[in-house]
Amino acid sequence: MPTFQPETLRRIGYDLFEAAGCRAEDTRSVVDHLIESNLFGHDSHGAIRFYEYARAIRDGRFQPTAKPEIVSDNPCAAVVDGHSALGQVGATFAMNLAIEKARQYGTGTVALRNTSHVGRAGAYPLMAARNQMLGIAFVNAGHLGYQIAPFGGLDGRLSTNPLAFSAPRRNDDPILVDMTTSVVAEGKIRVAINQGKEVPEGWIIDSQGNPTTDPNDFKDDPPGAILPMGGVVAHKGYGLSFVVELLGGALSGQGCAAGETTMVSNGVLFTVYNISHFTDLNDYYDEVEDLIQHVKSSRLAPGFREILSPGEPEFRAAAQKQIEGIEIDETTWTAICEEASAFGLDPEQWKTA
Repeated sequence: MPTFQPETLRRIGYDLFEAAGCRAEDTRSVVDHLIESNLFGHDSHGAIRFYEYARAIRDGRFQPTAKPEIVSDNPCAAVVDGHSALGQVGATFAMNLAIEKARQYGTGTVALRNTSHVGRAGAYPLMAARNQMLGIAFVNAGHLGYQIAPFGGLDGRLSTNPLAFSAPRRNDDPILVDMTTSVVAEGKIRVAINQGKEVPEGWIIDSQGNPTTDPNDFKDDPPGAILPMGGVVAHKGYGLSFVVELLGGALSGQGCAAGETTMVSNGVLFTVYNISHFTDLNDYYDEVEDLIQHVKSSRLAPGFREILSPGEPEFRAAAQKQIEGIEIDETTWTAICEEASAFGLDPEQWKTA
């Protein structure tokens, strides 16, 4: 598999999306988000999306120059219509709006619709944490509803429905929780297919409801399904999925899972809490550090060398990949080059980048 230094891969993304007609500022929002996903170890939401988004622009599903618009505005709440802008453009606009509302009023909640695919949900609460605030995100997939089997069912009826949370620390990387309410994100199945690898047991079932480790079974006709998070207590992941459907889908106006097999847009709900409106900021930081120290004081289970706080694996992976580079599988790289050629670029130029 080819390996790229992050800045090289970033430059490739800039070239591609600028050629696709995106404004420079929007290009940076999209590409920087995707590269950070690779750095954090979430390849399912990284450069593998370069060709998907570019193809959606060519097909007219994503609008490269669209601008998000506030369609309902109140002191602590707002609704934003992305007008089919790339998802990172709409979501960044919406989160910045929520941050500004929280800065002024203590809390800010912004719903977002018609925004395409927003990518990695955790990126947006992290924006709040980097502004010394708490952030939370609920992201559904609109009327898309075929990927995740409900608890007790064999057929895909829900989407992966991620939720994410981030909280600042005084002198360290933020706490970061970024999780699907399914066992795994659909993009990780796509990565396994592109790499020609099996998936772990417990991720998916085939169209007959049989456990399988072949990722192609998920994409068959009829398709298989990803399981809800929780294993023997999968009713918990299933319940959380309903929470995300209603908060991300119903409140935003994008809608809830209804069996569609092509996603038009995510439905999103962001909420930001200004810590200083609730408690003294230094007292908050003291509590966070005391909590982390207390949790890490536990004896280690067999096979573990340390206890990590939520987000530490991602930030450590990013530091390592900044040095070692980002691997891109051959299938993904070929598809990126094909899209580049469709927009008049010569992929050969990147071999010496």
